[in-house]
Amino acid sequence: MKKELHIFFTALMFYTRIPCPENINHHPDYLNKASRYFPLIGWIVGVLSFLVYFVSGFVFSNEIAVLLSMITGILVTGAFHEDGFADVCDGFGGGWTKEKILMIMKDSAIGAYGAIGLVLLFLLKFESLVELIRINQSSNFEILLLFLVAHAVSRLAAISIVFTHEYSREDATSKSKPIAKAYSWREVLGAFFFGLFPLLLLSCFYWQIWAVLLPVFLSRFFLARYFQKWIGGYTGDCLGATQQLCEVVFYLSSIAIWKFI
Repeated sequence: MKKELHIFFTALMFYTRIPCPENINHHPDYLNKASRYFPLIGWIVGVLSFLVYFVSGFVFSNEIAVLLSMITGILVTGAFHEDGFADVCDGFGGGWTKEKILMIMKDSAIGAYGAIGLVLLFLLKFESLVELIRINQSSNFEILLLFLVAHAVSRLAAISIVFTHEYSREDATSKSKPIAKAYSWREVLGAFFFGLFPLLLLSCFYWQIWAVLLPVFLSRFFLARYFQKWIGGYTGDCLGATQQLCEVVFYLSSIAIWKFI
């Protein structure tokens, strides 16, 4: 149990800005095993985002409450995944070879593709969240589950690429290098359990919600194939971009389900 707690806190330290015990570090062995808790980190981000949405809803409009919840998610993770999304936009938008794409993604400066991509991503995420909550007309507990599922399933889709594809970089400069090593069945089962359990709870209210897995994992499939085609695998930025895009796909798919199913 002590070892599992250390692994969990390693995941918490690596994927968020939440303070952890002083004896926790980014040891490669623990960080590799911490991939099983990546969707669980989504629970934490989802709960904190919902709490801000819920509390601010007593004072502000629904739109402002949603925006504040989005800001909370960014602050909790340190824009970890958003940064990866911007780097992917810059790299694949401006590079035409594997070497050029990887070099652009490694650059800390944000380019036009990354800036435009983030603006459109945030707009789409904001509008889809507002629309989803508006048409859902659910209890606060069900809205909480929506937040949990969005963050957990999107992280499951992202981390599953580690289980099926090779790491692209040959050096140790990318965010996902420590988790790009061998993994065991514990990482796979843990990731799928924490990734799908909130969806199971939400399906008790709306069984149709399972249909979101199809567009989410189709998006994951095509993204992974796209990364494989151009850079021969994935990087940490690719995983961050996958998480962000699959989160938006979840919101859009949920809207379609509530309207037409």
